[in-house]
Amino acid sequence: MRVVVALGGNALLKRGESMTAANQRRNVAVAARALAPLARRHTLVISHGNGPQVGLLALQAEAYVPVEPYPLDMLGAESEGMIGYLIEQELGSLIPERALATVLTMVEVDADDPAFDNPTKPIGPIYDDAEAGRIRAEDRWTLAPDGEFWRRVVASPVPRRVLEIQAIRWLMERGVTVVCAGGGGIPTIRGEDGRLEGVEAVIDKDRASALLASELSAEVLILATDVDAVYAGWREPDARPLRRITAAELAGLSFDPGSMGPKVEAACGFVTVDGARRAAIGALADIEGMLEGSAGTQITASSHPSEAAGALGETEE
Repeated sequence: MRVVVALGGNALLKRGESMTAANQRRNVAVAARALAPLARRHTLVISHGNGPQVGLLALQAEAYVPVEPYPLDMLGAESEGMIGYLIEQELGSLIPERALATVLTMVEVDADDPAFDNPTKPIGPIYDDAEAGRIRAEDRWTLAPDGEFWRRVVASPVPRRVLEIQAIRWLMERGVTVVCAGGGGIPTIRGEDGRLEGVEAVIDKDRASALLASELSAEVLILATDVDAVYAGWREPDARPLRRITAAELAGLSFDPGSMGPKVEAACGFVTVDGARRAAIGALADIEGMLEGSAGTQITASSHPSEAAGALGETEE
């Protein structure tokens, strides 16, 4: 089976955790243990977030005053290589018999995407009110609420095309477990003269992963995060997990645009392209159950419960 797994930021850094190399390696090792059984039995492609990492690299670049800060597209490429290296090393220690490769991935976006005028993608560390006030006074970045804290937000244009898709497909067809489209890929536009050029943005990882999965004709897209399912009424007293649901039903509900919203949108878009496809959203620890259809939120295009059950297997909640 062809499976694309998108690792959320919690696979690399937990909220509030110091952004040290040791912490990232320890968290990637946990992710690798969850991914190894899938890599042994299926054709697996792995994508991942990079919000904390690209934000840290931006802070480091800004601290070196003799040169202009490096643009986000170059920092995104740097984070793809760094995170891919960690995933390859930890996964390779568990399944040395499998070939692994990280592909620096450019993802084409529209230069006229309205997202460039409305930054929404959080990157970097969280800030308390005092730190946020200082940053605003310096007029450095756009900040947005993140729970009780604040984070920097940047443009997040819609991904249109995975430029390295032929290379990724070639590797996948030869049994290589591929790490690609990290952090949503390197945001790239093509000028009228055909020249490729990076842009100042960070593409949403889940939207890019859904596009990647579609272009690879994957049968299942798994969006691994830090909650066990999509919840109706999240943070409300009557919140309830949604275990099996169609894309149409899910699209009729409201979700936080800064967290679960893009995951739901990406999953729904993926399954509706081809009714035989399935998407799952849930916790990294439940990744095998999500693939089997017994864990997380299982999303299908079918409006008939019996058809959805057939596609997912007969496992009950």
